[in-house]
Amino acid sequence: MAVRAQVTDPKKRVVITGMGIASVFGNDYDHYYNQLLDGVSGIDTISRFDASEFPTTFAGQIKDFDNEGLVDKKNARRYDDCLTYTMVAAKKALRDAGIEKEGNPEAHEKLNKARVGVLIGSGMGGLQVLQDGVANLVQKGYKKISPFFIPYAITNMGGGLVAIDQGFMGPNYSISTACATANYCFVAAANHIRNGDADCVLAGGSEAPVIPIGLGGFVACRALSQRCDEPKRASRPWDENRDGFVMGEGAGVLVMESLEHAQARGATILAEYLGGGLTCDAHHMTDPHPDGLGVSTCIDLALKDGGVDRDAVNYINAHATSTLVGDKAEIKAIKKVFSADQLKNTKINATKSMIGHCLGAAGGMEAIATIQAIRTGYVHPTINHESPIEEVAGLDVVPNVKAAHQINVGISNSFGFGTWS
Repeated sequence: MAVRAQVTDPKKRVVITGMGIASVFGNDYDHYYNQLLDGVSGIDTISRFDASEFPTTFAGQIKDFDNEGLVDKKNARRYDDCLTYTMVAAKKALRDAGIEKEGNPEAHEKLNKARVGVLIGSGMGGLQVLQDGVANLVQKGYKKISPFFIPYAITNMGGGLVAIDQGFMGPNYSISTACATANYCFVAAANHIRNGDADCVLAGGSEAPVIPIGLGGFVACRALSQRCDEPKRASRPWDENRDGFVMGEGAGVLVMESLEHAQARGATILAEYLGGGLTCDAHHMTDPHPDGLGVSTCIDLALKDGGVDRDAVNYINAHATSTLVGDKAEIKAIKKVFSADQLKNTKINATKSMIGHCLGAAGGMEAIATIQAIRTGYVHPTINHESPIEEVAGLDVVPNVKAAHQINVGISNSFGFGTWS
């Protein structure tokens, strides 16, 4: 049950020193994880707009969002929610790491800003500003399009604004790989650190899709649950009665550093990033390969990259969206990679059962859940697990109640339309 020392150079070992979140359970990651441990559902009827004419009327919507003064009043009025979630999660992560400009000015001043990067992606970017811009064009003409329409709609602006706010001049770009976005950002950030391009990178994902165009788009894809009479029971991964995923929103951001840089500044190390894998199953725009081929290949690559023996893994935070084909394909892939004997000692759970599918932010928010599981020694339940599908027979998917579990190595899966991570 040992992890091989694939990387020993402290300049190339990558550690996590800060976490920041914007979620349906608030912006404090300890509270967020405690809600997950308690099996609380954050899914409810949409209140941001009248969704009564849609076949799906619920989501993991963030209500009464508090930016905690981390966004100034002028920008708080202007920003798309995707940008606001990015800024809050990023600054919370930096404060957690002890290097945020206003919260820790002395430590911030000591940073080599040219070697601090920002890789915070989004699957769709500023959807609200996009929706408003199109409406103004159609109804009032081009002169009524906001000058912030383009800057606030593009997916890289969240990371750009964070860099401007903090003065970070290292690598800065947005990866947009649908629901795998945040995990792609983590892999890229780690590679920048390993390659010597940066000492520290702020990485993750943000998404704010709970608006009419976002809901309508996924309704058109026929991807969403329509359990409108029981929204809190709608997200039910690996359950026979699942009928689609539930949209969520938020942001999850990590501060990733070389071990050498973290130790030199006396940082608290929360976890170590060992490795990641990136693949495409080249099968279909939205459906995974039925045998989970892209997924199993991706997990194999991640283990190889991290120098991790398969029998060292004893926890998987699954993608597990509650879709009919996706849930089965992921379990088939996991069974390809890990033996039946090993899976007897491995716990597999689904964060999306409580917060919904946060799309480009999902990997970031689930990475935080994975790290918290390692830190606390408890894994959260997969709620609404009442009638297990055949594929999970004999597996411990932590049904409905949290479980104590000392994690050796954890894996966080993210899969998106057209790509895997």
